Amino acid sequence: MQFDIRRFDIYRKVPKDLTQPTQAGAIISILSALVMIFLFLSEFYSFITPEIVSELFVDMAGSSKERMKTSLNLTLPRLKCDFVGLDIQDEMGRHEVGFQENTQKWEINGGEGCTFQGRFEINKVPGNFHVSTHGAGQQPDTVDMAHVIDGLRFGDDIHLENIDAAFVSLSNLNKEESNGISSHDYVLRVVPTIYEKLDGTKLYSFQYTWAYKDYISYGHGGRVMPAIWFRYDLSPITVKYVERRKPFYHFITTVFAIVGGTFTVAGIIDSLLFTASELFKKFQLGKLT
Repeated sequence: MQFDIRRFDIYRKVPKDLTQPTQAGAIISILSALVMIFLFLSEFYSFITPEIVSELFVDMAGSSKERMKTSLNLTLPRLKCDFVGLDIQDEMGRHEVGFQENTQKWEINGGEGCTFQGRFEINKVPGNFHVSTHGAGQQPDTVDMAHVIDGLRFGDDIHLENIDAAFVSLSNLNKEESNGISSHDYVLRVVPTIYEKLDGTKLYSFQYTWAYKDYISYGHGGRVMPAIWFRYDLSPITVKYVERRKPFYHFITTVFAIVGGTFTVAGIIDSLLFTASELFKKFQLGKLT
């Protein structure tokens, strides 16, 4: 007896002359094809677009370098650039007055105001940095620390449009209408953040929240010594964002589900419509018993 592999065919074919095309079946077939194309394109876009997964952990060894890069941009509309300086302090004993490395100043308002920009590194321990006149060779008669914070950022510059992150919480903050002799205190809670790309590249940044108060500070001899303070402390919790792409087998499985599910549902709808149509014809002919 000759072996015939066709006996394993579970997709038995019906002769074409035994099938009957219908208008409803054609419409359902076209709609089914459109639905499958739409679902396939949606799933393909989802497959090629990385998803971002976040996790929290306590980083005992330190998530990056011992220092974190800091970028500060602010405008003081009523204080001359000659008197503006940056001071840095922390609990490791660092105390720098009039820090100048990678700092720039531009005169505004006809030389009566100043825009300050600084790029510097701070130790990953509690401390502060502040803008003041402490490092000026000669103190002005009056010091007005009214200001606008254009931006404050720690660590690498990360742009994440699809997650809610606080990398630049202090941005476009206007304190121009504040009391001119007041000191301004920003208390920052800094959270280390790691962003890992698909290729394994890691960016180290820091999110932060802040609280604010203003007060009048007196120096030696009862002289008012206003400043803009940024006091920071680091959280022991690290946030990690990881870019991930869905596995290819997941994409193929979903495509098969789309094709098979749409085909099956469309077949059921077509069968119901065809059966209803045949019953209606029999009812019209009086053959329905």
